[in-house]
Amino acid sequence: MTQETAAATTDAVLDREETISRDELEALQLSRLQHTVAYAYDRVPLYKRKFDAAGVHPTDLRELSDLGKFPFTTKEDLRLEYPFGMFAVPQNQVARIHASSGTTGRATVVGYTKKDLADWAKLVARSLRASGVRPGMKVHNAYGYGLFTGGMGAHAGAEALGCTVIPISGGQTERQITLIQDFQPDAILATPTYLLTIADAMIKQGIDPASTSLKYAVLGAEPWTEEMRHELEVTMNIKACDIYGLSEVMGPGVAGEAVETQDGSHIWEDHFRPEIIDAFDPSVVLADGEPGELVFTSLTKEALPIIRYRTKDLTRLLPGTARPAHRRMGRITGRSDDMIILRGVNLFPSQIEEIALRIPELSPHFQLELTRPEGQRMDQMTVKIERRDAVTIESGTAAAKVLQQQIKIHVGSSCTVDVVEPGSLERSNGKLRRIYDMRPKG
Repeated sequence: MTQETAAATTDAVLDREETISRDELEALQLSRLQHTVAYAYDRVPLYKRKFDAAGVHPTDLRELSDLGKFPFTTKEDLRLEYPFGMFAVPQNQVARIHASSGTTGRATVVGYTKKDLADWAKLVARSLRASGVRPGMKVHNAYGYGLFTGGMGAHAGAEALGCTVIPISGGQTERQITLIQDFQPDAILATPTYLLTIADAMIKQGIDPASTSLKYAVLGAEPWTEEMRHELEVTMNIKACDIYGLSEVMGPGVAGEAVETQDGSHIWEDHFRPEIIDAFDPSVVLADGEPGELVFTSLTKEALPIIRYRTKDLTRLLPGTARPAHRRMGRITGRSDDMIILRGVNLFPSQIEEIALRIPELSPHFQLELTRPEGQRMDQMTVKIERRDAVTIESGTAAAKVLQQQIKIHVGSSCTVDVVEPGSLERSNGKLRRIYDMRPKG
């Protein structure tokens, strides 16, 4: 830890709930959980139907392990209840509405009471503080504003922490760079791939990304690897930490990573009860340390309580470190619905990123193209990846062979690797699309 990082962690005033014992935290969880399941059963028709169909009642929850008796909530449930069927309060008590883009189906809609918004801001502030951001700092917010929860959630949390917020939103990369130079922010909030886009654009303008005023980056909304963290920290001379959230559970701030340890995001378990289930047999709740699908139950939400929500995010639960009572999430390896099955082998884009960034000639910019050539029954995957600026075509070709071999060794699947010109692949303006599935439908 650098002296600057050590100073940033010692002057933090923590919430009381960050410092309580695990036993105290679990007692608080049980009390809040019992209230939440009863509240949801009484106020949300979907939950009454689901609980009754499963033969469980809120009074059956006598200890934390009893949560496993209750049915899951899925994104499809929220879509079927569109727009406001999941709300547990009258419309005049809903202070704000957010929604997903709906690009893969009907949008999911979430609502917040004034108390929900205050809790959300507090937890984002807690996450930012854990990641090194301090009151009085200028915070450049490059998360998208609007119905997406990222921009406004991060904004409210930074203000609640006592920061000066620069609400630039996503996109307009040239303007982002101008404001970073002119306004001299201390921290930036963005997706990891968009921060990489900003750094690349700085280099093209002749600006050294390591020369800016930025000291901290709090990054989320997409899976990213330790290799990507190293790339960003070295390129920009910053400390980069993860923040986790999803709109169905709250938004950003469900969990946050501590700058002094950078060992995974601590889940704020005074507001959320996490579980890990077997993604292929959801009836099995896995022990801490075992990898599987992350499930969340809210403990304090008023407008939209959520019971055992299947996130599709694949990770594991680990003991707390910087916040000992609150368990950590391991790195998200991918989403179960983003998993590519290629000739019987399961793989995720994050695996390709992890391998590629160990090869010095290759950049973090890549795409995966899935095809099925006419007349063939076997799917093919092509990894399109940019070589770095100073790397020759010949060296890039040699690196492609290394990447192809490493994917075969570590993932177990054959693929084609196409090394392309620097700057030729699409750049992120928010969440980056990695997979291009061009296989015939049906």
